[in-house]
Amino acid sequence: MRALLVDRDAPAGLRLGTAPDPEPAPHQALVRVTATSLNPGEITFGLAAAPQGAVLGWDAAGIVERAAADGSGPAAGTPVVTLMPDGAWAELRAVDTDLVGPAPTGADPAALATVPVAGASALRALHRLGPLLGRAVLITGATGGVGRYAVQLARAAGAHVVATTGDPAANGPLLRGLGAHEVVRRPADTAGPVDGVIDLLGGPHLVEAWERLAESGTLVAVGHSDGRGEDFPYGALFGHEGRHDRSLATFFLLSCTGLARDLGWLAGRVAAGDLDPGVTWRGDWSRAAEAVDALRSGRLHGKAVLTLS
Repeated sequence: MRALLVDRDAPAGLRLGTAPDPEPAPHQALVRVTATSLNPGEITFGLAAAPQGAVLGWDAAGIVERAAADGSGPAAGTPVVTLMPDGAWAELRAVDTDLVGPAPTGADPAALATVPVAGASALRALHRLGPLLGRAVLITGATGGVGRYAVQLARAAGAHVVATTGDPAANGPLLRGLGAHEVVRRPADTAGPVDGVIDLLGGPHLVEAWERLAESGTLVAVGHSDGRGEDFPYGALFGHEGRHDRSLATFFLLSCTGLARDLGWLAGRVAAGDLDPGVTWRGDWSRAAEAVDALRSGRLHGKAVLTLS
């Protein structure tokens, strides 16, 4: 099969080549990939750590080529969205059926390809906060793929949504259009305390967001793109009136169970136009180096998607 292979000598560390077809386990479906979205973690950490010739990629939309031998998962011919820690940047991938969600026929594969990591991370992180109706939720780094989904889902769940972005003047109209009630530069700029935080940056932003957390609130640490540690000043973890019973939760998507249902539900909402997938760059996989460079430069907000021709 054709695939994007890790190659240290190629532009952006990737080249089009060939790799052996995957051999699915009994609980895996064989999926023919039609589109894949790139995640910052894959570009920042995955490419640097992967061996030569590896096939990376978490997110892919496609069609079931061969159903799982154990009878689980969708039938052959079903459009799907898929999630695995590798193998998406190829024509074929073997996927555990509990990480395969059916998608509506005729939906845009590029839009569907944004669902697995960005959409599912946003959905499950918001679940961790508990009921959102009437609560205030802060989302840091909201212009990225996870952040855009989180803003929309939190607003749909009835939350008062506060979003942070490095440039509120430029990005405010976008985030308000997605459902944010307030758009600020940093957590410290929020008007009042919040009941929950989805932090997508880490570092000082997480520490500031913790300071804005109200009693019984939860901060879910999802992203770490800031690249700096979280240095809490003395007293940050003291409890007193208004700061009792606050929680900080770590997050790893693949440790969540029941993701197939979430993937299918999100795919349906994207296909229906209820959720904006935030695709801001798309191109054929021969342009992979261009997409990687755009992500590395930091000039690309939203999702970059490669379509497989």
